Amino acid sequence: MCAWLVFYRPVKTPFSRPLSRHGIAMIDDVQASVDFVYFTFYKSEMYSFAKLFCRILPGHRWVALGLLLLWGSGILTATAQTPLAGIRVNAVDCGARGDGVTLNTRFLQTAIDRLAAGGGGTLVLSNGIYLSGALFLQPGVNLELAADTVLRGSTNILDYPKGRTRVEGQLIDWIPALLNADHCDHLRLSGQGTLDGNGEIFYQAFWAARKRDPKVTNLAVERPRLLLIQHSQDVQITGVHFKNSGFWNLHLYRCQDVLLENLHFTVLENQRCPSTDGTDVDSCQRVTIRGCVYRVDDDCICLKGTKGPFALDDTDSPPVEHIRVENCIFERGGGVVTLGSEATLVRDVVVTNCRVTGPINVALLKLRPDTPQHYEDIHYSDITLDSTNRAILAIQPWKQFFDLKGQQPPKSIVRNITLSNIKGNYGTLANIQGNANQTEISDIKLTNINVHLQTEEYKVASVKNLIFDQVTINGKPVTLKN
Repeated sequence: MCAWLVFYRPVKTPFSRPLSRHGIAMIDDVQASVDFVYFTFYKSEMYSFAKLFCRILPGHRWVALGLLLLWGSGILTATAQTPLAGIRVNAVDCGARGDGVTLNTRFLQTAIDRLAAGGGGTLVLSNGIYLSGALFLQPGVNLELAADTVLRGSTNILDYPKGRTRVEGQLIDWIPALLNADHCDHLRLSGQGTLDGNGEIFYQAFWAARKRDPKVTNLAVERPRLLLIQHSQDVQITGVHFKNSGFWNLHLYRCQDVLLENLHFTVLENQRCPSTDGTDVDSCQRVTIRGCVYRVDDDCICLKGTKGPFALDDTDSPPVEHIRVENCIFERGGGVVTLGSEATLVRDVVVTNCRVTGPINVALLKLRPDTPQHYEDIHYSDITLDSTNRAILAIQPWKQFFDLKGQQPPKSIVRNITLSNIKGNYGTLANIQGNANQTEISDIKLTNINVHLQTEEYKVASVKNLIFDQVTINGKPVTLKN
């Protein structure tokens, strides 16, 4: 049982660092500007606090004795005070060590839980490398990573206790992320520090398994994500560097009103880093991604839902809607903004004012032959390109590990897709084709496209109302071939 004690402070208080030396669990050093002083302690600490209170302020012995009597009589009970939401706790004061060696899971989780029990606050990590297993944020608790700070994931899979989690469009027993938040409305994760997945050992494990059996699936080799946030509203993540995730970097599931701003996503250079999606937006609404840099080895931003012939009956996978991506840079990855593969309804997506400097498919729409999919109102505009090899627009089948479960192939719809104001150097213009006899593709418009391409040819199959308006390739106006 955890209780809060509140004092009005008419004079400078000695209730800060000295208390931590006497076994009292401190929330934070008291700031000189506050008018109230808050302490947290467990029931077993009440007697120690009362004795120390008598020594620090002898004239208040009767107050201390009164506290003990009230506690013993049951009149004084554990409470959580709303004003504590502004409290800041430094991880070092909670026993954590930023030496890159000590496993800090217990210290950090205890600090998170105590902040939550007291009404909320911010856990601050600074000046060090903090090694940890899976951590679980609580409602009202924020996290700040200072610029000189790394929260690094353990490479011991046992430090990620398996439980029920959402991954690849399904709820299964799998490992959690390094950092997890469930039903954490108003969550803030900020700072210029780094979340480091320590992922190389997980990449090696996956490729070793794939070498033994080429049919090994992504989920067969458990690898931790860096950050999973689910069932949360009004979330802001700003400034953080996501580095070397063992699996997906940032996974949002069933969240609304999310801002991701000025984030960096990177993986190891000169080697394959499997399944390292940058940002997976899974069954979410009203998500803005602004000013981020992506250098990953899978899709940079992926809009996801569920999969399979019964996907439309899945109430755990609402539509992905109202997504905004703006002022981002894409340096490496499979797709700039990808729809699918596990996805059902995705609509109202706007990607604008972005730069692509690596060989990445710009608009990639994956069509599963086992899933009824509906992609609508998807718009890319004001994109500057400087790379080679990949397509500007790719709408194409995706047949990896599909399973019709004995059902007839479902129908899918792709419509109202626009690309406008795109310039620069790239690989090819478009590859547009659906699953035969399953996909209806219509209302595709390319406007004001002026690019130099390695390959002038483009592929289009079975598209209704395809429009090219002011499309120039290698200095020559393009006549539509449909």
